[in-house]
Amino acid sequence: MSSFTIRQVCWNDAAEALKRVRYQVFCCEWRIPETLEFDQHDPVAFHVLVEDEESNPLATGRLLPNGDLGRIAVVIPARGKGIAKAVLNQLLNIARNEQMETVFINSALESIDKFKMQGFLPVTRVFMEAGVPRQRLKCRLGRLTELDQSEQHH
Repeated sequence: MSSFTIRQVCWNDAAEALKRVRYQVFCCEWRIPETLEFDQHDPVAFHVLVEDEESNPLATGRLLPNGDLGRIAVVIPARGKGIAKAVLNQLLNIARNEQMETVFINSALESIDKFKMQGFLPVTRVFMEAGVPRQRLKCRLGRLTELDQSEQHH
């Protein structure tokens, strides 16, 4: 895989591709039940889809109207190529276009320091979400330029 495209998509138009990526990463790898992974927020969220040259879905992420970032997932063969960073930055661009002032993310513990370096601050103690220890972070969009994230899933 040498190149990819990233675009904002509507859930109703791209649900099959979005579900395929999230199912592989969250349900199969992380063993999160489908009933928790796919929820009532999907139809109203802003979604990003990454595809390869043959239109195979590689990654996704979503932004809720309240500023919650999440469901960022990259399939195994596409990891290590900067795709997660591209998804996150695209979601931040959507948040800016929607004139959101603050974004939030429930970060896996191993990613918290990376988010802190980018201006995110903890707003809760560590908690368990779908069997994964996480901490809720927030950041005012005016403090962000572009995130430098590895291939972590959120």
